[in-house]
Amino acid sequence: MNTLNKTLALIALASSSAAFAATDFDTLDVDGSGAISQSEASVDAELMAKFAELDTDGNGELSKDEFSNS
Repeated sequence: MNTLNKTLALIALASSSAAFAATDFDTLDVDGSGAISQSEASVDAELMAKFAELDTDGNGELSKDEFSNS
């Protein structure tokens, strides 16, 4: 059982590390809406830190143009 827990923890760590590597617009736009929501941006700590600054129109999403200013 202990080996199973370690394996599951390793899988979770690997998948979360992959999420943090997602830094291009199309990868972050998971739902394909053409914008990055705060929920979608939450996988990237750097992007979340400047989300409000980048969201120049204040609609709670980043367009491709807004994202390109990051």
